[in-house]
Amino acid sequence: MHSTVLQLDIQGTPQAWIPLEQAALHYATDSVAWAEGEGPLAVLRGGWNAVTGRQSRIEVHPIIAVRGHSRVNLFEVPVGVTKHKLLRRDRHTCAYCGEIHDVRDLQAEHIVPASRGGAYAWMNLVTACAACNARKVNRTPEEAGMPLLYLPYVPSRYEAFLLEGRRIRADVHEWLAARLPRHSRLH
Repeated sequence: MHSTVLQLDIQGTPQAWIPLEQAALHYATDSVAWAEGEGPLAVLRGGWNAVTGRQSRIEVHPIIAVRGHSRVNLFEVPVGVTKHKLLRRDRHTCAYCGEIHDVRDLQAEHIVPASRGGAYAWMNLVTACAACNARKVNRTPEEAGMPLLYLPYVPSRYEAFLLEGRRIRADVHEWLAARLPRHSRLH
C-alpha cells in the first residue's frame, strides 16, 4: 500500500513526502488548497456527530497542495547526492563501458578523483561498474583513455522526488514525470 502523500506548496512545487496522518491533519485544518491524483489514497473515518448523526470522513488524495508560503524555496536548495539517487539518475549504466549492471556491481565514481580534490557532487560523479572503476583508478577519464559515454548533470527538483525511489502510485509518478526537464534521463 502506498501510504505517503506528495505535499506541494500552493504553486505546485514539491515540498516533501509526508505520512498519511500528516496529510489528514492538513485536511482537518482546512489547509489543503487543492488535490490531485486519480481517486483518494485513503478514506479515513472518525467519530459520530451528536447533532447530525453523521460520521466524520476525510478523503486523502495522493498529491496535496498546502495553503500558505513554504518556509524554504526548494529551488534554492541543492539536491543532495546519494549513491542510490546517482545510480538511478544514470539508469544503472556504467559511464565508461555503457553496460547496464545490477546495483551490487555499481559504484559512485569520481570523474576527478577524490584524492586529487574531486568533490562528491552531482557534476563530478557518474555511475561505473567495478571493473571500469578499477581500470580508471586514480586518474581522470582523459588520463586513463576512458572517455565518458554520457555527461553528469544536477537533477531538477522534480527528478529528485522520483530519484528517491519510493514506491509511489502511477498517477503521482506521471504527475512528477510530466514536469521533468527535456534533458532528464528519467523520461
